[in-house]
Amino acid sequence: MNTKSLFFANFASCKAQMMKKTIYNKFDKKQIPELPRAIFEGRIITILTEGETEKAVDYLLSQPILGIDTETKPAFKKGVSNKVALLQVSTKDTCFLFRLNRTGLTPAIIRLLEDTKVPKIGLSLHDDIHSLKARKDFTPGNFIDLQKHVNEIGVEDLSLQKLFANLMGLRISKTQRLSNWESDILQERQKRYAATDAWACILLYEELVRLKQTGDYTLIKVPEQETNVNINNEQE
Repeated sequence: MNTKSLFFANFASCKAQMMKKTIYNKFDKKQIPELPRAIFEGRIITILTEGETEKAVDYLLSQPILGIDTETKPAFKKGVSNKVALLQVSTKDTCFLFRLNRTGLTPAIIRLLEDTKVPKIGLSLHDDIHSLKARKDFTPGNFIDLQKHVNEIGVEDLSLQKLFANLMGLRISKTQRLSNWESDILQERQKRYAATDAWACILLYEELVRLKQTGDYTLIKVPEQETNVNINNEQE
């Protein structure tokens, strides 16, 4: 290889390295507020009756991939817990909000949850499935938990907010997490929050698959910082 060819080969190699996505084994949560906000901007359809669950599930099971999440009304008293109130299931452009406190787990919803063909992507699915089973037992179908796969590219964070910031460079707001999910009418900001969480799981999964297949990333391992234990800081 002559000098000119070697130069261009090295240039191409350097350019490829520069274009690789930089990700971290642990993302600094202090950087999250500075990122642009990600929000689901597609259709949101609220499901309130058993008949509506049938139509929604038929549509969802015709899709190639789904994102899934649940919401539960927070209990602020010790020993008090509430049943899961909302099941949100999203495609890339449409999210259905199943108000389980109104419908319960209908036969159609059970059919969705037990389906073995369409992959349903979520995060910490063990907790979601456990809470759903508390309403009615079922045999989980094709679920893929992102927490079980992000370590395949060296990422150690497990929260949706950190993973989305790390892999997508965007911020997901969690301000509605402790709102009343059993309210008679869900507010628009609650609906957008719930839909965003389910939709984001699809984006994360597809990006994770892409990075694994192409190796198109550079992993930076953040060194463990030595911390001086301070009594005042602990109390804060």
